[in-house]
Amino acid sequence: MSTPHPLSVWAQNVSPSPTLAIDAKAKALMAAGEDVCSFAAGEPDFDTPEFIKDAAIAALKSGKTKYAATPGIEPLRVAVAARYATEYGYKIAPSQVVVSPGGKFSCYLGILAVCNPGDEAIIPAPYWVSYPEMVKLAGAVPKFVLCDDKAGFKLTPAQLEAAITPKTRLLILCSPSNPSGAIYTRAELAAIAEICVRHNLYVLSDEMYEHLIYDGHQPVNFAMLGAEVEKRTITVAGFSKTYSMTGWRLGTLVAPAPIAKACAELQSQMSSNATTFAQYGALAALTEKAKAVAALTEMKTAFDRRRKYLHAELNKIPGVSCLLAGGAFYLFPNISSFGLKDVEFCAKLLEREKVAAVPGSAFGAEGYLRLSYATSDEIIAKGVVRLARFCAGLKK
Repeated sequence: MSTPHPLSVWAQNVSPSPTLAIDAKAKALMAAGEDVCSFAAGEPDFDTPEFIKDAAIAALKSGKTKYAATPGIEPLRVAVAARYATEYGYKIAPSQVVVSPGGKFSCYLGILAVCNPGDEAIIPAPYWVSYPEMVKLAGAVPKFVLCDDKAGFKLTPAQLEAAITPKTRLLILCSPSNPSGAIYTRAELAAIAEICVRHNLYVLSDEMYEHLIYDGHQPVNFAMLGAEVEKRTITVAGFSKTYSMTGWRLGTLVAPAPIAKACAELQSQMSSNATTFAQYGALAALTEKAKAVAALTEMKTAFDRRRKYLHAELNKIPGVSCLLAGGAFYLFPNISSFGLKDVEFCAKLLEREKVAAVPGSAFGAEGYLRLSYATSDEIIAKGVVRLARFCAGLKK
């Protein structure tokens, strides 16, 4: 008997999500009765607002259970276009909107639409764990640029210029950032945009956390930095973080018409459409504005309180230093002073103190932890005490 052929290079080279793996391990310990303080999950601990759930239930009951148009139901695409016009002055046609099964899938569609095998995609590190894998699955090559805490976890124009080669096709940018929570100013983004236009690069602007910002920061839509920038920008956003709809799997992609058309055609062969009745829930999130604002305000108020508390407590721990994030719901403390690889640090922290955190190396930045404060005040308070005790033990 012959031996089956090996798996494809795609299957062999892709890495599983380390954030999901750590979250699963923490949940398994909890299921076994362990008292685990988990800072691993990248999702709000709030339920989806009732009015959004009610809209999806009503859609189910009225028979919205069949295939929908591949790029999304027309009312939702119209609503997405309207919200970009209202919030940013970004005037797009509904045909430039593609609704996909999750922001992750939206990112992948954008990469597939513009990257050829062998092209390079510049990815500032720390980065969201899925960007490199998506680039590799498109046959392209991820090129990393480390932006550490001394740089505020932000890519500088000089770093971008130095990373560009004749093979560079795409820059992937995330503001507010997962995992660091860093926010680029309009001036910083404009300087990056000028370089991208001059070198004729596409930009995938991941704006999934655009509404989770603090301290008076204002979101900046990258595409609105100029007419030439708009021609090259793929904007990804969605409903998961803003409305606590992670399990609904609904992302949005906005792009120039040829790119949007290509993304819709790719999606037609890969997933058909995002879940039909879920899109009616998303439509309610965009059209029932008073309820949406109230729900978002409640969530942001809690996140802001937790952000400040966790930041202050982390910086009280000898050997730990942490910048105050401006957005999202993560902090990214530096733990390099302890002399342990961050993977080993996290493994021992979970084993000894039952605290789950994601090592910075999972995001391309060795020597850090990603801590999500999208969890209860009680877990944060208990977890940071355990972390301090663990760190004190390492210093002995």
